[in-house]
Amino acid sequence: MKTIAALPDGYTVRPAEPADAEALFDMLAAYNTAVVGYADTTLTEVAYCIDRPGFDRMIDGWLVLAADGLPAGYGTALGTGDRHLIDIEVAAKDPEVAAWLVDRTTQRAQEMGRERGHTEVTVDAFVCRTDEPLRAQLSDHDFTAGTSFHRMRIDHTEPAVTPDSPVGVVVRRGAFDDATRWAAHEVLNESFRGQFGWGETPHEAWLERLDDVPIFEWDQLTLLEVDGRAVAIRMCNDKYVETENCGHIGMLGVVEEFRGRGLAKFLLHDAFALDAAIGRAGTILHVDTNNPTPALGLYLSVGMNATVVFDGWRRVVPVA
Repeated sequence: MKTIAALPDGYTVRPAEPADAEALFDMLAAYNTAVVGYADTTLTEVAYCIDRPGFDRMIDGWLVLAADGLPAGYGTALGTGDRHLIDIEVAAKDPEVAAWLVDRTTQRAQEMGRERGHTEVTVDAFVCRTDEPLRAQLSDHDFTAGTSFHRMRIDHTEPAVTPDSPVGVVVRRGAFDDATRWAAHEVLNESFRGQFGWGETPHEAWLERLDDVPIFEWDQLTLLEVDGRAVAIRMCNDKYVETENCGHIGMLGVVEEFRGRGLAKFLLHDAFALDAAIGRAGTILHVDTNNPTPALGLYLSVGMNATVVFDGWRRVVPVA
């Protein structure tokens, strides 16, 4: 791994504080605009991420400041579950600052693994394909591209038709009690176990995280049941309401033995109809193109199109 002994001259580093949210948003919005053409984040999202559940801003994040005191880079390491899997995020215009942040976040991932007694950890980074400088930094640090994600979108230019529920399927809207939330969490784990970047989170930690997310409410969760068993899930949120006036399907999963019955297609058309009815311009979701299910083909078949491509970069790092 390329090691950066110190930040370049003129830069300092410290943990981000809630009061930094506005200045950090300005930096990230400018960075994203250079990469994808628009801000692709909000002040609310940035403020939440500085101090979210499961993230210790004092040891898991690094705010790099330029000589004028303004943010010039930001990096985070976020552990999932028992910290076998660590997600890192890095944003910095200066390549030397970016290199330092990649190195430091990866070192923190090693520390997380050591704290849990692991011999190695898997470190993931999700990077826009057009962000060539950061892709180069990850390659220099021995990361390899493992999969790609497409941001899919459908525009609602006219009212969407509300689909009929599949025969034998009960639609449960909202998760307002403990039993429903347990069932939802189990369906998520069953549906996504083994997929790139998926790490199972203890139930209480999962609840705490969702309760704290400012863009999610429990009435945005939908379950499909067959013979009293929850077998499919859709979790929506307001991530793209402020920036694009679009609904967002954050998670869509069907347990393996119930795939191929049209459940995912129903959940998609149902979401489109709900979004169109409240005046959303479109609906957005992300799909792993190496998903073991033919998900990309499904989304294309219902009229969605890719707007941005991200790559999932991965490195397995020894802890000892």
